[in-house]
Amino acid sequence: MLYRRFGRTELQMPVFSCGGMRYQFKWQDVDPSEIPADNQKNLEATIHRAVEVGINHIETARGYGSSEMQLGRILPKFPRENLIVQTKVSPVPDAKEFRQTFEQSLNNLQLDYVDLFSLHGVNNAELLEYSISPGGCLDVAKQLQAEGKVRFIGFSTHGATDFIVQAINTNQFDYVNLHWYYINQFNWPAIEAATRLDMGVFIISPSDKGGQLYNPPQKLVNLCAPLSPMVFNDLFCLSHSQVHTLSLGAAKPQDFDEHLKTLALLDESSEILPPILARLEEEAIAILGEDWVKTWHTNLPTWANTPGEINIPVILWLWNLATTYDLIDYAKMRYNLLGNASHWFPGNKADKLNELDLRQCLIHSPHADNIPQILAQAHQMLGGEEIKRLSQS
Repeated sequence: MLYRRFGRTELQMPVFSCGGMRYQFKWQDVDPSEIPADNQKNLEATIHRAVEVGINHIETARGYGSSEMQLGRILPKFPRENLIVQTKVSPVPDAKEFRQTFEQSLNNLQLDYVDLFSLHGVNNAELLEYSISPGGCLDVAKQLQAEGKVRFIGFSTHGATDFIVQAINTNQFDYVNLHWYYINQFNWPAIEAATRLDMGVFIISPSDKGGQLYNPPQKLVNLCAPLSPMVFNDLFCLSHSQVHTLSLGAAKPQDFDEHLKTLALLDESSEILPPILARLEEEAIAILGEDWVKTWHTNLPTWANTPGEINIPVILWLWNLATTYDLIDYAKMRYNLLGNASHWFPGNKADKLNELDLRQCLIHSPHADNIPQILAQAHQMLGGEEIKRLSQS
């Protein structure tokens, strides 16, 4: 395993973390007696495998159902100083409730403290206000820190880039969990802001949200050769020293194996990556045209400033991925979350285009004339049954 200094925390963080949202029994709290023995055995085998290969950062959340409770049966068996344990609690208006929820997390984990404590899903201004206002959730987290129950405080976010930069620039947090990988590089300004403040940078779900790379389309496999898409994406992320760790949402012990192939390649990333990156870009230009590839995102309205709250930037991005790299299943999964995932994935689908006039909101886009037609194509290609976030299922 390779390790990187996790910003101002000074923790030596493995470049891969063991995310805790794929191996648990249920997304809801359950009575401990309901957890099947084979599920618990698989979870414990996954944790043992992680630690065996040097992945000593175990990350979970109060919102991950039975995950914390199941981890509480295995984590206390390891020397505590050898683990970096992280959990997350969503900010709420009532700071007392926030503290009670954290205490439940700690009790579930059967630990005296967590190394990293995240305010979970700080995705918009209202949730940031709950966090940083006097007497709010951040003050509670700092009190927990003073009591020795929390070592370092961060936040996780699925918010818009400008908002993430704003939250980082409060300089109230030691680290940030955010999305950034090859197919979604929009948050690079946020990573730069975190780097300026010496914050740890943790990348959320690079394999699943990064394109369902555990089941990639053949076209992407061909374009990423000789690497697998998963190893390519890991190498792409970790070739940037500003990125400290990638969360691997392992569902079973073997799920680490492909990722581990990345470690031996890191020193050669400057030779290995450029031909693959060039192929991927050339393919996008060949299919979509250079002008579109370079400027499609220019001066697009936010979903909040669009009639019908259509999330035009996200829909065009997904259409690009589906059209260029055959990431159709991934794009469908994300597209059909629109309208159902609140602040975690905001805005709506393009299913009511005929009722809306988008001319005014697109007036500054160089592609204003083509975008309504592309939105209609995207809906036809990607529309389907509504999808909920895993934690809602």
